[in-house]
Amino acid sequence: MKKSNKIFKSIVISFLIFLYAPALLLPIFSFNNSKVIAFPLSGFSTIWFEELLYENTLHNALFNSLVIAISSTILATILGTLVARASTRYIFYGKKISITFILVPLILPEIILGVCLLTVLIQLGLDLNLWSVVLGHTLLITPFSTLIMVSAFNNLDISLEEASLDLGMSSLQTFWIIILPMVSPGLISSLLIGFVISLDEFIIAFFLTGVEPTLPVYIWSQFRFPAKLPSTMALGTVLLIVSLILVSLFEYFRRRMELYNNYGVELDQK
Repeated sequence: MKKSNKIFKSIVISFLIFLYAPALLLPIFSFNNSKVIAFPLSGFSTIWFEELLYENTLHNALFNSLVIAISSTILATILGTLVARASTRYIFYGKKISITFILVPLILPEIILGVCLLTVLIQLGLDLNLWSVVLGHTLLITPFSTLIMVSAFNNLDISLEEASLDLGMSSLQTFWIIILPMVSPGLISSLLIGFVISLDEFIIAFFLTGVEPTLPVYIWSQFRFPAKLPSTMALGTVLLIVSLILVSLFEYFRRRMELYNNYGVELDQK
């Protein structure tokens, strides 16, 4: 048994090293003084981070990505909340089939999703711009938001909703004043994870972006120029730090929602 545990631990450690070694090398080379991405390092420098401050194309791409990420995250969270509410509170014909179709983007390859959306937009005669990317990212994020909000609504104490209705509040008032605050950790988690997904997404943005590149598309275009590689790695370091912060916040609110749900279960048992 002990030998098998050691083998299993070795496999897990090897896998984690293989998975995260590139992410660890990214900040190392971004602080390197040389344009050559290789060991040994020539010296410590922040020049590549300073160059990011004067790249107007980068600033425009960052602005585009923020607009897309914020818009698509809000839309996906609204849709996911409505879907989760309907699926956990009501019984209706075609419920399982509807939920299955909504969750399809989770298993559908993004390249297929991007090609399908591009074909539909071209057939409709619509121009490719930032809002076409918002459409694609909303479709991609909605399943994640739905799953998060389903978990939040499933652990909601329905007796509080019934008490609110008995006291004279309408269904809309109950949903807005009672239910939404109780599932707010789920809402925040959905917003955070949706923002991270949209900010880092490349394939759909590549197909639908038109002449206004997003940040991942901009980074991809910079790999054609070897002289731009160090500053691109510096940008990747910044994005890595931002993503880690957002994912950490997501995990914090997820655990907070889990603790709240466990506390509610304990009260029900008492």
